[in-house]
Amino acid sequence: MAASSCIFCQIARSSTSTILLHQDHKVIAFQDINPSAFRHYLVIPIEHIPTVNDLHKRSEDYTLVSHMLNVGQTLLQRDAPQAKEYRFGFHQPPFNSIDHLHLHCLALPFIPRWRELKYSSLGPLGGFVEAGVLLERIKPSF
Repeated sequence: MAASSCIFCQIARSSTSTILLHQDHKVIAFQDINPSAFRHYLVIPIEHIPTVNDLHKRSEDYTLVSHMLNVGQTLLQRDAPQAKEYRFGFHQPPFNSIDHLHLHCLALPFIPRWRELKYSSLGPLGGFVEAGVLLERIKPSF
């Protein structure tokens, strides 16, 4: 999908009515349109990066994902401090719904409970990758 027709690029350019929870020079955050948990936010880079497969072991990718995670953690701690568990991660192709990198930030419980399956790792098949695991994967060698 070209960046010009990408719904997340449109949101990042403020071309939609989506209410932003956070905005800075690198990322924006907003509520998921189809929430799977008590609180479910998405943090996306303003730059069009299709999927986790487009991230590499380089400092700029590591810094971006770290920033995305920090923004998501800050928002959920602010908006759902009573949550007993949080989950942060990315769907990997072919399980991603939109080809624009996006971090799922979930304050659990899942609603309904069966949605937990959608946010589980499928081992070598991919599925959902926790943000910390992805950060280890793309951590540059110093």
